[in-house]
Amino acid sequence: MTAAPLFQDEGITYVVQADDWLSRLAEKFYGDRLAYPAIVDATNAKAAEDNSYTVIDNPDVIDIGQKLFIPTTQEASTWLASAAPGVSGQLTIYSGRSESLVGPLLDQFEQETSLDVDVRYGDTAAMAATILEEGSNSPADVYYGQDAGALGALAKAGRFVALPESILDQVEPRFRSPDGLWVGTSGRARTVVYNTDNLTEADLPDDVFGFCDSAWLGRIGWAPTNGSFQAFVTALRVIEGEDRAREWLYCIQANDPLVYSNNTAIVEAVGNGEIDAGFVNHYYLFRFLAENSDFPAANYYPRSGDVGAMVNVAGAGIIDTAGNPAAAELFVRFLLQASAQQYFNTETHEYPLSAEIPLDGQLPPLGSFNAPEIELSNLDDLEGTLQLLQEVGIL
Repeated sequence: MTAAPLFQDEGITYVVQADDWLSRLAEKFYGDRLAYPAIVDATNAKAAEDNSYTVIDNPDVIDIGQKLFIPTTQEASTWLASAAPGVSGQLTIYSGRSESLVGPLLDQFEQETSLDVDVRYGDTAAMAATILEEGSNSPADVYYGQDAGALGALAKAGRFVALPESILDQVEPRFRSPDGLWVGTSGRARTVVYNTDNLTEADLPDDVFGFCDSAWLGRIGWAPTNGSFQAFVTALRVIEGEDRAREWLYCIQANDPLVYSNNTAIVEAVGNGEIDAGFVNHYYLFRFLAENSDFPAANYYPRSGDVGAMVNVAGAGIIDTAGNPAAAELFVRFLLQASAQQYFNTETHEYPLSAEIPLDGQLPPLGSFNAPEIELSNLDDLEGTLQLLQEVGIL
């Protein structure tokens, strides 16, 4: 359990209010959204002996004024330890998020549920492509992706099933599929990391196009093969148009940028003075600062509000051919519960999306910087981005 419950010794009757969901009530009373089936079981048991209670046939449907029976904390804990009734067996997760980032969290899920969890890690785009290639023979139950582009591509291909409203409603509409096919689990912003020994924020251009100036020749770094960079280019195409995106790629390439394999390598290069600035996701810097508070780098969110400060999401969806869809749903709910959201906040330094958790002190609140408005589901044309990168000669 993740928070002190509201009661300890005996169950209580609760009357459903507007905007109540069983998962929210489970978090309210037990500190854990995943414990909601304990409320279902207890209420249905009461209904068998007291007709003032109504049997809950669908956990996603409860009515205002309906009576629920909230069991004791111990009873809910006992349920959670043995996982949801009917949820057992193996769960296969295709993860486009690296093991170093989320491995401990997925281990926690396996320990809490006693499911046999098989996690297959890989590049976000590659794992999504694998699901498409495997077709109906894919062993994947759930896809856990690094960005909305890969999630959108699977949704567009019809490989996700609709998620319950009780999952979707935990996250703002801008951070989930408009068709209810995937949900964001944590947020990340694009940023420019810069060397604070060599530059101040005032030295940096208003937008990413400012780095086309010849003054930046040989001073910037990027990672064209990295999934988050490719999602950034996709967003550039969506917001600025194909021609403008091509123009940016050509002009940055003309400035002889140093090429790196990933965001971590870029941040390290900025800190050691190999380059002055690089295009990355916001959270990579914080790993270096955790080891050395004097690490000479800072994040810059372009003032103009262009794609250089775009907010993207990591997220999850249930595969349409899942062999264990109930376990897959349990996993998606787990990613949105308070303990997982706190993990994203403090361990991966991302933005929690479903729980009101005080932000890590180093994170600027969403809304405190000028981020562009974009429908994340429109970032699904990864193939078009790869073709553009190849056309320009970057890949």
